[in-house]
Amino acid sequence: MGSTAQGPRPSEMSNNTTAAKQHLREEGWCIIPEVLTKEQTQEVLACLWKAKEASERQGDPTRLDFLDPNASNVRVFYLMQLDKVFRELIQNPTAIEMVKSVLGPDFLISNFTANIARPGSKSMGLHSDMSLVVPDPWKEVWALNVIWCLTDVYFENGATLYIPGSNKWESQSEVPRNAKQLLKPFEAKAGSIVVMDGRVWHTSGENISQEDRALLFGYYTAPFLRQQVNWSEKLDAETKQSLSPEMKEWLGLSINANLGRALNLKYLDDQFAEDNN
Repeated sequence: MGSTAQGPRPSEMSNNTTAAKQHLREEGWCIIPEVLTKEQTQEVLACLWKAKEASERQGDPTRLDFLDPNASNVRVFYLMQLDKVFRELIQNPTAIEMVKSVLGPDFLISNFTANIARPGSKSMGLHSDMSLVVPDPWKEVWALNVIWCLTDVYFENGATLYIPGSNKWESQSEVPRNAKQLLKPFEAKAGSIVVMDGRVWHTSGENISQEDRALLFGYYTAPFLRQQVNWSEKLDAETKQSLSPEMKEWLGLSINANLGRALNLKYLDDQFAEDNN
């Protein structure tokens, strides 16, 4: 295997979100192992392949020419519409705890997709998730990816590659010309999650092995950023009716939208109360 991402060993982060949160704040990423059991991971992986077939039957693409160099790169979009298991996964308590630790109590679920690197798949373009949706400077974290590992993930089978320290970059001008030589793989066991700050520069790795690498990407953002998917349009009526009030808020399906900081306002008389003493 290639060199692994440096940081706390998986055993040190297991069931210890305190260490994971600190590493996420400082380095822009963390790995939390065993969020799913072996059996749960296999179940989700089986559902993913069924979702791929269902997506193709509906006419949704499972590859994007402007992202994927060849047909060995497989993507599945709109996961939450395709199977209940994905709606449950996006709300996983550990994932939500990590999201809230960065974005606060108010956030949106912007997207939830799968990226399967089959043998022979190549790397997509280098990017940070925030660079795709927010102009620089990037001084705060307004986006977060929770990456679900449905197979063991390592360098040879196309692990996500990232540039250490890139979470500190505030503009695209800071990306060096030798960026490709700085990339390191996130390596993790099936059932783990990789939590990645939206400012980290990364790309998909090439799969030079003989086995698939399957990842799910739950993309959460600050509540003032427009979501990548219009869930009110994509989710059918039955699915929307099945959602909890909290989930409807996270998907931007409730009546209220970006009230945000307005909830902290006081009446004028209270805001500038005179000192009568």
